[in-house]
Amino acid sequence: MTVNMTKGQAIDLQKKDGGTLTAVRMGLGWQAAPRRGLFGTRTREIDLDASAVLFADRQPVDVVFFRHLVSDDGSVRHTGDNLVGGVGQGGDDEAVLVDLQRVPVHIDQIVFTVNSFTGQTFQEVQNAFCRLVDETNGQELARYTLAGGGAYTAQIMAKVHRAGTGWQMTALGVPADGRTFQDLMPAIEPVL
Repeated sequence: MTVNMTKGQAIDLQKKDGGTLTAVRMGLGWQAAPRRGLFGTRTREIDLDASAVLFADRQPVDVVFFRHLVSDDGSVRHTGDNLVGGVGQGGDDEAVLVDLQRVPVHIDQIVFTVNSFTGQTFQEVQNAFCRLVDETNGQELARYTLAGGGAYTAQIMAKVHRAGTGWQMTALGVPADGRTFQDLMPAIEPVL
């Protein structure tokens, strides 16, 4: 059963049978919002980019994004850049795979961001979401849907972080401005 998360909500990442998750996929999806123009309604392609920033003791140590598809240790992998969004009509447009068993012990948080590389704001985006899927069986575990677009170009969507001997996911939904993950680092700092 999927947990529909609200901003700031955290959930433990365990299987229904109490077992530990071994691999998860953070899927991100979006669609261009229709805009009314002189000659009717039209949509403009939106290029949003998903990134995963790996932290150890609040310090960034690696990043996975469209120009660096695999973390240096191989535990986190980006499936590739989607330049338009909405292709899956509700499915994942970009995804980041995390092999939780391979994440080095010094990595304590992985923060997932989405930003508009071309500078469009989230006012031009609709149906944006992130969802966490058990990669071993395809079951959706949690979903966070972005409510309402705004005059910002990025979003700190969620983080997966160590909690005792397991992991938790926290929905963040923090608006930010920036075309790349580097631009978002000041906005990420307060949520670590």
